[in-house]
Amino acid sequence: MARRLSRRHEVVSMPQVRRVAGWLAQLVLFLVILFGIQAWMTRDAPRGPAPELSGKLLNADQRMVDLADYRGKPLLVHFWATWCPVCKFSHGAVESVSRDYPVLTVAMQSGAEGEINRYLQQQGWSNAVMNDADGHLSQLWKVHGVPMNFILDREGNIRFVERGYTSSMGLRIRLWLAAR
Repeated sequence: MARRLSRRHEVVSMPQVRRVAGWLAQLVLFLVILFGIQAWMTRDAPRGPAPELSGKLLNADQRMVDLADYRGKPLLVHFWATWCPVCKFSHGAVESVSRDYPVLTVAMQSGAEGEINRYLQQQGWSNAVMNDADGHLSQLWKVHGVPMNFILDREGNIRFVERGYTSSMGLRIRLWLAAR
């Protein structure tokens, strides 16, 4: 009398193996292309010690800040613009991360302080924001497109650079690694 094998003991057919191998190959190709594009988009970005970043915040107290104020902890420096739809989409991730890590954002080519403050109120954003009205900070940091994120370690060195949308989990992992 023949016994039936349980599903756990069934032999996988070659077409199934080929199909899974094809999916894995496509996934690897996608990831290689994705990381290649990211590397190309951030090729000019500074590495090592972070460039100067100091100025007046656009929040209510309008205090002066400097990167040195953030030494000893990892920092997310986020360049964005009011006219950028991807920036709007990614701000939820930045806002979420700001509850657990220091975040300094820079409004690039976004108009006068009053315009940016109105925009921040309309959007309900609470992050620390500096205005890069003259483009000086964008040039120092070699920001050619937004959104652009720089993750700094405890000593103020740039550890990670990304351009485009990044999830809050991606930002958190990079900030955690920068703290190590």
